[in-house]
Parts: sequence; C-alpha cells; structure tokens
Amino acid sequence: MCRFAGYYSTTPVGAVLFFVKIVSWNVNGLRAVLQKGFYESVAALDADVICLQEIKMQKGQCEVEMPGYEQVLNYADRKGYSGTAVFSRVPMLGHTLGIGVDEHDHEGRVITCEFEDFYLVCCYTPNAQNELKRLDYRMRWEDDFRAYLCALDKVKPVVLTGDLNVAHEEIDLKNPKSNRHSAGFSDEERGKMTELLGAGFIDTFRYFYPDLTGAYTWWSYIGGARSRNAGWRIDYFIVSERLREKLIDSKIHPQVMGSDHCPVELDIRTGD
Repeated sequence: MCRFAGYYSTTPVGAVLFFVKIVSWNVNGLRAVLQKGFYESVAALDADVICLQEIKMQKGQCEVEMPGYEQVLNYADRKGYSGTAVFSRVPMLGHTLGIGVDEHDHEGRVITCEFEDFYLVCCYTPNAQNELKRLDYRMRWEDDFRAYLCALDKVKPVVLTGDLNVAHEEIDLKNPKSNRHSAGFSDEERGKMTELLGAGFIDTFRYFYPDLTGAYTWWSYIGGARSRNAGWRIDYFIVSERLREKLIDSKIHPQVMGSDHCPVELDIRTGD
C-alpha cells in the first residue's frame, strides 16, 4: 500500500499517515565509493531520498544505477571537486541548483528539491581550510546561505541536510580543546551555526539526543581515528521549527564504510 520505505498506519477515521526516510552521506568521491560497496550500503539503508555530498565528478564521467530513483546532480566547475547529488523515489515538484548568488554557485554545493510538504536542501558547506585561510569567504557563505534558507522557509518548511563542516558544540567532537581554532571548530563557524538555529531551525540529532557523547559522522584517515572513534559530528539534518511535531528520529550510521564520513538519517512524517 505504501510506496515508500516507511511504514503506514491507519487512524480510527481511516486516514493513512506516512513517513519518509531521508539519508545523507558525504561519499568523498562517488566514483570511488561505487567500488566500496555503495549499492549494498544504499540497499541496506532503504531510503526514500538519498542526498550525497562531495561527489567529485563531472557530467558523463559515471552512470549511477539507481532504478526507481529520480536523479539530480550539481557539478562543480572545477574537475574532481565538491559537487552534490539527490536521488529520490518520492515525486518531486521541482528542483533548483545553487542559491542564486554567483559567488557561491560554481562549486556544485547546493541542490534544493521541492516536495509536497517541504523543501529539501542538500548542502556541502565550504571548508574554512588550514589556518582558516578561507574563513572570510565562509562567513559570506554562511550569511547568504542562511538568508536563502529563511526565504524558502517563508514559502514552506525546510529540511536542510549535508556536510555542514562545523562541529557546533564541544560534545560534537572528541578533542574540543586542541581543536578550538581549527577549521570546523572556530568560534566564528560555531557562531554562524548558532545564528542559523536561532533563525527558527532545529538540529534534529540534538533534539532527540541532547546529551549523547561519542556520536560522530567524520573521522580523519590519519592515525586510526575511526577505530578509536576520535571523530567529529559535522553532518546534519536541520529542519524548520514548525516541523518539530513531525520528527520521528534522527540517526547516525557509523557502521557504514566507504568514506571518511558515515551516513546520517532523518525519519519524518508527511501529510497532515
């Protein structure tokens, strides 16, 4: 009866309530992860919508075989860099690439898909880089991207997902003291996340698990960080405040290998 991966249930008056499972994953090279069990991992996750970041490919370089899923890809101008993708078996009403600001729209970082109940924004946020050499640009990005999300939110609720390249609080990384001024944990980047949440959005993982420690989504390839779980939580599902009552769960899947990131998941009710 239900076309989606989620369950359905019949209320006393006979209405059917659906939920949609959305998965997001920074694959650190889509062509590479296809050789590392990508299809098997995706099949096991059984998501209705799959959002990918850092696909690092150009149009025509690779065919992704996802029967039953509509595909939307946004490629960076620069070869082998950045890029995003969305695969959906939930019908879309439309989609756009970028945020409408030329300074930001050449790196394939944003795909916005419109569904009946919400906008889904798949994002790969720019890294501030070593010694924070790209921090000034990152701050402009943050302000422009927040304005973009707020404009969408005036039309219908927003589900933002992706690698947002920031650990918001000390609980979100293994070694906060030694990383205080590192890219992804600078005061400036953390402050911009605080501003975003203060503009009417919810960090869904912390909504469900406010005090859970050791919950990370990225681990350096250096020094066996993943085996020691010395990681960072930098991959998110952030939603409009008015979707709060429709949230079912927000999950991290550290058992899924193939990238230096693992997938994250949001389960959300749809319909009235």
